[in-house]
Amino acid sequence: MIYNAADMIVVARWAGGTALAAVGSNTALINLITNFFIGLSVGANIIVGRCYGAKAKDELHKVVHTAMAISIISGLFAMIVGLIVARKALILMSAPPEVLDLATLYLRIYFLGMPFVTIYNFGAAILRAAGDSKRPLYVLAVSGVINVVLNLVFVVGFNLSVVGVALATVISMIYSAIMVVYYLMKTDDIYKYQIKKTKIYLKSLKEMLLLGFPASIQSCTFSLSNIVIQSTVNSFGAAVVSGVAAATTIENLVFVAMDGFYHTCLAFTAQNYGAKNFTRIRKVYKRCLLFVVIAGLSIGLMTIVFSKELLSLFTASASTDVTVLPADIIKFGQVKMNIMGVSFFIGGLMNVTVGSLRGLGISWTPMMVSILGVCGIRILWIFTFFNWIGGSLQALYYSYPISWFITFAAHFICLMIYRRKKENAENRTCRN
Repeated sequence: MIYNAADMIVVARWAGGTALAAVGSNTALINLITNFFIGLSVGANIIVGRCYGAKAKDELHKVVHTAMAISIISGLFAMIVGLIVARKALILMSAPPEVLDLATLYLRIYFLGMPFVTIYNFGAAILRAAGDSKRPLYVLAVSGVINVVLNLVFVVGFNLSVVGVALATVISMIYSAIMVVYYLMKTDDIYKYQIKKTKIYLKSLKEMLLLGFPASIQSCTFSLSNIVIQSTVNSFGAAVVSGVAAATTIENLVFVAMDGFYHTCLAFTAQNYGAKNFTRIRKVYKRCLLFVVIAGLSIGLMTIVFSKELLSLFTASASTDVTVLPADIIKFGQVKMNIMGVSFFIGGLMNVTVGSLRGLGISWTPMMVSILGVCGIRILWIFTFFNWIGGSLQALYYSYPISWFITFAAHFICLMIYRRKKENAENRTCRN
């Protein structure tokens, strides 16, 4: 998210509102592709956590090397598809004509870095599943700094505008992929990775896909619903696209802060499920719920209080571009932030509950519930209630908290049922 935020801030301040709209109009589509492979890496996260908790060294070796092989293949596939469909996809999303060429150029350069995105995400999933969340953070921290510095060099120094921020992002991706592979290779733990042993083990691949593919489909469906929303936003014009893009970039950072508790819940649940420790599984879930509410409310309310200052980061300071005025960016960005800021925690509750379900090895049920709950409700909202209550930006974004709350309630019921079944099955096994 820092990559995207840095890109948008730099182009907004030194290349203007039109460049900001070009980068911002890509956000939903980039998330669609990226989230698919992040979702797929969830399968590796669950199985690595389970094997690590059970100390199953041989099985863990196969999972790690299968995961890294898949990361390379899927990344290359995403790159090729992205390069081919970039412009057509943006046209389908009703990207404003005045930013279409710039948006296409940014997207195609971005997709050149997809193999490195997938390698990093699969590698980071392995490290986190084994309890190491620090080194992936360190890698991204340095990578973020590299991205910001190169953004300034390419945009301010060489006046490369959208091309500059895209190149800076790709270079940063390459660094993060190299470093996470380095850490996996240098560890002395049982999840050590050896490049020459990279291959696909069919049993590990099957298990990974059974658990990860539903997460991928769910993430993609979320992104598709966001693409529908983005298409609606695009129809309002470049000024609204710029303001909403700036607000969305800020909100994504909040979501990432809360999403950490989803990954924590998933990894700790998978480890303790491998060790058959249901007492800790319940504690992990309760604490993650508490933390995500605190994070969502505190950070969300801060984004409302400081919305003008935050959105001002995305206004032009050295550009003669008058297509999108700074006041428009702040005005339309605040419309979205005022609704989302008070409801982030509901989305966090939903995701933590999904993390607990997936950590228990339940992946298809949360996928179906999420598709029907989040995506179904949002799309239904756009084609019905949105128009009935005026067709405004406010009306559009009410769909988020409503869909989150309904889906959280459904996930919670499923979790109580599945966890009780697994605890009872384990108790019967112990008695026998």
